[in-house]
Amino acid sequence: MRMLTALGLLAAGIAARAGDAPRRLEALDVFQLHFASDPRIAPAGERIVYVRQFNDVSTDQRVSNLWAIRADGSEDRPLTTGTHHDSSPRWSPDGSRIAYLSDRDGKTQIYVRWMDTGQTARVTNLESPPSDIAWSPDGKRISFAALVPSEGPKLAGMPAPPEGARWAEPARAYDRLLFRFNGQGYLKPGFTQLFVVAAEGGAPRQLTSGDFPHNAPLFGGGDIVWTPDGRHLLFSAVLRPDYEFNPFDSEVYDVSVEDGRVRQLTHRAGPDIWPVVSPDGKTIAYTGFDDRHQGHQTTRLYLMDRNGHNPRVLTGKLDRDVVAPHWAADGSGLYFAYDDRGDTKLGFAARDGSLRVLADHLGTGGSSYGGSGSFSVARDGAFVFPYTLPSDPSGLAVGGAGRPAARPITAFNRELLRQKKLGQVEEFWFRSPRDGRNIQGWVIRPPDFDGARKYPLILEIHGGPFANYGDRFATILQMWAARGYVVAYVNPRGSTSYGEQFANLIDHAYPGEDFYDLNAGVDALLAKGYIDPRNLFVTGGSGGGVLTCWVIGHTARFRAAASLYPAVNWYSWMLNTDLPSFASIYWLPGMPWDHPEAFLQHSPITYVGNVTTPTLLMTGEEDYRTPIWEAEQYYTALKLRKVEAELVRVPGEPHGITRSPSHEMAKMLYVAEWFDRHRIR
Repeated sequence: MRMLTALGLLAAGIAARAGDAPRRLEALDVFQLHFASDPRIAPAGERIVYVRQFNDVSTDQRVSNLWAIRADGSEDRPLTTGTHHDSSPRWSPDGSRIAYLSDRDGKTQIYVRWMDTGQTARVTNLESPPSDIAWSPDGKRISFAALVPSEGPKLAGMPAPPEGARWAEPARAYDRLLFRFNGQGYLKPGFTQLFVVAAEGGAPRQLTSGDFPHNAPLFGGGDIVWTPDGRHLLFSAVLRPDYEFNPFDSEVYDVSVEDGRVRQLTHRAGPDIWPVVSPDGKTIAYTGFDDRHQGHQTTRLYLMDRNGHNPRVLTGKLDRDVVAPHWAADGSGLYFAYDDRGDTKLGFAARDGSLRVLADHLGTGGSSYGGSGSFSVARDGAFVFPYTLPSDPSGLAVGGAGRPAARPITAFNRELLRQKKLGQVEEFWFRSPRDGRNIQGWVIRPPDFDGARKYPLILEIHGGPFANYGDRFATILQMWAARGYVVAYVNPRGSTSYGEQFANLIDHAYPGEDFYDLNAGVDALLAKGYIDPRNLFVTGGSGGGVLTCWVIGHTARFRAAASLYPAVNWYSWMLNTDLPSFASIYWLPGMPWDHPEAFLQHSPITYVGNVTTPTLLMTGEEDYRTPIWEAEQYYTALKLRKVEAELVRVPGEPHGITRSPSHEMAKMLYVAEWFDRHRIR
């Protein structure tokens, strides 16, 4: 039941109509694109509620509203409007209401909407924003997670200022390893706890307590879910005093809704996340792995009895990372998402371990990155998911429930793409010179491509490093192609979606031999005859920024480079990132003072003495994943060596430079114009 044919025909139709109006994508088009996310199909399968995201040009904000559409694609209508952030729609068990989160009254709260009348009620009045909302099976309560503040450490008893005096803002003290986090800033003292509130509103009741965060560990751990009898909640967390030092060693827990008693269900070294309970309440599915402290370890789907006994792996034959499991209504197996060779798929695992693919091209967001596990399933097996194609940014598709194949039911960006001419995307494979492995990549040719001409090339490197690019729409890459560049993006060793062995070729050795894969990708495109060897450019963000600096430290073939939010010095990075314990356990061989030679060997700053390539460096000023002083170190080193370089600091931006649409637009333009400046005409 693949969706490749149906979506391919849709994209072909859009591309054909686009030929009538040959204008190319422009920077301001970031305010025209719409994206679908988090679609939720009603229990009976007749209606879908989803989040529609877009950028508001007047306020320079990312906006999200809720829309509803019938499963046949008709009656696509807004449920909420305005420049707000509405998210996380969740159907009540009987399909009569939806609960969702919104900041429309100033702070994020839980709202409930009656679908027959459109009446809406705010059901919480919280100081800290709620998250992870879920309906109880009887529809009478809603569970959620929220921060419970504490006072934090105090080092001195300051006297009160005299009446009328205006003193400076007081000092703030921290005593935890995780005292700041990317996108959140410096953390308020306190811990996330679980709550329940009546669906019609009222005072919430706190279920958990203690000095541990009772929510998903780093990089997500799935939803908080109710058991079918409505008596318990299941969640994943690290409820140990050393939780900051073992971020992946999470367990599945059961908390009684009646008295708040917490019981641990899993007991192994490694993450146990994303618990979901079978419809009969007898089996719990979850994902995780036995931790061997490698850079990448395949996340598999497991089953265990309701009491935590008899754990067993269900997807042992699938060497791919499983996310977002969801039980079939009859308990026969589980739906899940996974990435395979640069494509995100929807799969189904029966209880006997047999696997089948239901759909391809899951994804959203205008990026060629994988990893989206957003889908939902109705009682009759109908499912909905957001899709993306190289030629179509976003839409919704439905499948299952007797349909022969998944098919698109929306085309948000059809009218825009009728006016624009996109660059054509082509997959290519080549062999690594290091060991002959096959490496996958994609190339975007400029609109109106002429094979007899020679074009400048931009090599774009993904971050992670354990991530993947693929056959997904990439807004920024298309805009670079619209400016006359061929854009290549490849999945070198270390990339996910090719199995655990391929990813771990860079285990504790990153960056390193991935450079040769990237360089070979450039050679493979040069062999096609349409690339100008004098005009080669390289860029990437995060892990791609790391590799950009590594590349120019090992070759002078590129005319110019743009390294976005990189880490260049593993010693300083590990002691400044918001992931210090994670880095020392999984990406690096240990503490820098114990392994100084290894830290230096793989730090791009070590090779800055080789660099002659003009280099742009760009990082957000509120980036705590790869703090801005990493880019500043590299910039200063280049300046001391009198290598042409520019440093761009982006105010208010965390990692990725995507908080404000205008800043994301500036990221695209700064890189393009830096390359334009150094291009040989």
